[in-house]
Amino acid sequence: MDTIGVDIGGTKIAAGVVDEDGQILAQAKRDTVPGDPAEIDRAVADLFLELSADHEVGALGIAAAGFMSSDRRTALFGPNVAWRAYPLRDRVAELVGRPDLKIVVENDANAAGWAEFRFGVGRDVDDMLMLTVGTGLGGAVVVDGRLVRGAWGVAAEVGHVRVVPEGHLCGCGQRGCWEQYASGSALVREARAVAATQPDRAARLLELAGGDPAQVSGPSVTLAASEGDPLSIALLADLGRWIGAGAASVAALLDPALVVVGGGVGEARDLLVAPAREAFSAHMSARGYHPEARIELAAMGNEAGIVGAADLARL
Repeated sequence: MDTIGVDIGGTKIAAGVVDEDGQILAQAKRDTVPGDPAEIDRAVADLFLELSADHEVGALGIAAAGFMSSDRRTALFGPNVAWRAYPLRDRVAELVGRPDLKIVVENDANAAGWAEFRFGVGRDVDDMLMLTVGTGLGGAVVVDGRLVRGAWGVAAEVGHVRVVPEGHLCGCGQRGCWEQYASGSALVREARAVAATQPDRAARLLELAGGDPAQVSGPSVTLAASEGDPLSIALLADLGRWIGAGAASVAALLDPALVVVGGGVGEARDLLVAPAREAFSAHMSARGYHPEARIELAAMGNEAGIVGAADLARL
């Protein structure tokens, strides 16, 4: 039976009807109202009612950034929506008005990782690490074919593994978290710093930013790198090395067969992944004797959250 997946982002809510093969049959969107959880509830319910009008739907999966409880009912904390121990599942259920409908809430990185595991580049493995490299660094872990949620549902927050003692201050309140060095925000921070202090070296980035270092963006770094700009290539390589080195530490704990890199920075492709692979290999314990995971770019794109949430609602 078809299910509906909803991906709640910082600016929009995207939903789709997904079949058992991971194919999206229909889609719809709404704008996000971050400060009002009740408006989020209504938007999710409206999307479900709109999409289910023309499809027989047996379950609804809702994915969003933040901590989702292990029973898949409560949004314990949300960075983009004002959720604090919020009964998201029950509130949406009240608005939908279908007692027979199974509704679950999932972390968005878990949903994207599950989509890659079931229908993307992870289809041939049982153990996988997913890294969603965007504004921050999210993660999903699959062990022996099962998504790892942990005791309270907040496992795989790999972006907050400390990699630099007393390093950059993170939004989580700690210092030196991996996402402060392996994320789109980290890439932009470093690019803007060079643009402000070494304008000659950053000439192409400043040209793309209208001369203002504060307007340098991640996509502009990727564009300049694709044109052959030496600084942008070096910035992406540095980001890739942070991704690879950190992934090697996680691999020492989890021993995945595959590391999947998703998120906006994936547009850089080999300019990012090749340095990540080199750093991963260089930082592996017992190098030369330890089997190494593959590192691959995600295949499911921006629809991974929808597909993963919908498929997880079947479980």
